[in-house]
Amino acid sequence: MTNRDETVMARLRRTAASVRGTFRGAGVPSLLTAEAAGRAGRRRAGQAGVTLVEVLIVVAIMALLGGSVGFYALQQYKKAEKATAEEDARNLRKAIELWQVQNSESTCPTIGQLVADKQLNSDSRPTDPWGQEWLFSCADDEIYVQSNGPDRKAGTADDIRIPKQRVQPES
Repeated sequence: MTNRDETVMARLRRTAASVRGTFRGAGVPSLLTAEAAGRAGRRRAGQAGVTLVEVLIVVAIMALLGGSVGFYALQQYKKAEKATAEEDARNLRKAIELWQVQNSESTCPTIGQLVADKQLNSDSRPTDPWGQEWLFSCADDEIYVQSNGPDRKAGTADDIRIPKQRVQPES
């Protein structure tokens, strides 16, 4: 070995010793010893994964969030059904008015007649959003379109009626 090779080897030994000392002093295991590497691996393996309690907490939080979103969505869905029913009733009323003008009649047509006379599209729904038939009433030059609403019972507060009934003031 030449003098230069010995100098290089001495520098490597000093560097390795200083690195080893630096890591040990800082509480970091030495990367140069197999024993230290084994200890570090065992320490990390003991900390891997999550506990059942942590998983249950996450599942509970997700269930609460899902439940609140579902509750809000259901309320919005019910409002949308009612708004759709009111809009459909207005459209049916206009179609009946046009049919009466074109046919010079004051009677109420059926949904089938409105579709046959092209006042309604053939793909329009013949029922309200709750699956009940629309009720038409043509009296005193007024056209009423009515649905029994979500409870499917006539005369209850949730009924849809176009035009809306005006409450007569008591005298």
